[in-house]
Amino acid sequence: MNDDHASVLRTIGVGTFGEGPSGKTTERLFRVEPGHSAGFVLEQAALLMGCVSKLTHQVMIEEDEAMVCAAHYLSGMAKALVRM
Repeated sequence: MNDDHASVLRTIGVGTFGEGPSGKTTERLFRVEPGHSAGFVLEQAALLMGCVSKLTHQVMIEEDEAMVCAAHYLSGMAKALVRM
């Protein structure tokens, strides 16, 4: 994506992650708000995926279930950002 497209493209607020207490999609815990630039959103998704990578590497060493859950949630948030 070149800089011209990245400055024009904006989020539309459709990326969501995490079910609410009743499991309804209308009660998602995480939602990408409309209006953010694509470049900013992709940068944030890359940061989240970097955290996922570090966590999963640590999980292979320590076998910590909490870190597996953290990696799962972070990767879901990154996916929601990319869906923008």
